[in-house]
Amino acid sequence: MIQAYFRSFGLFEAEEINSVVQLFERKKLNKHDCFVSEGESCTAIAFIQSGIFRSHYQADDGTEHTFCFRFPNQLMAPYSAFITGGPSVETMQAITDAEILVAKVDRIRALIDTNPKWVQFLKRHAEHEYIELEKRFFQFQRDSATKRYHALLTNQPDYVRQIPLQYLASYLGVTQRHLSRIRAAISF
Repeated sequence: MIQAYFRSFGLFEAEEINSVVQLFERKKLNKHDCFVSEGESCTAIAFIQSGIFRSHYQADDGTEHTFCFRFPNQLMAPYSAFITGGPSVETMQAITDAEILVAKVDRIRALIDTNPKWVQFLKRHAEHEYIELEKRFFQFQRDSATKRYHALLTNQPDYVRQIPLQYLASYLGVTQRHLSRIRAAISF
């Protein structure tokens, strides 16, 4: 799976992909385990083999706000902490049992320093992250909660049913009760 992910960018030779894959170590996380917690440094990146993760932050009043879900076949890291070296502003938590492949950030930075293709890869990855962020921003500005839920259901139908109601409601910016009404109105 991870080899196919890197191949999909059309940048790397087979030996380059094999060398980067060697940097990753398999790790299992239980439901509710955190890959990184708010305030921690970004010491690793992960490729999700199985499981679902949510990214959230805690508001001053103690309320958790879910702003992103990550699914299998995606890279995961607290992106701003990866770029700046500062503390993470988010917690990345498994909401199901998960298996990830983890690589230390210093090893990834060494690749970037020695092979310009990895700089190009990071540029493309950053562009993808930006587009996703922009899409999410405009969804909140333009679309109803029902439309946002339908988009999530369309893009990740197998996984949405595994996400607890309170996390989906937080992600959509609605109460659990409102989400229950939305779900009842949309047939699976």
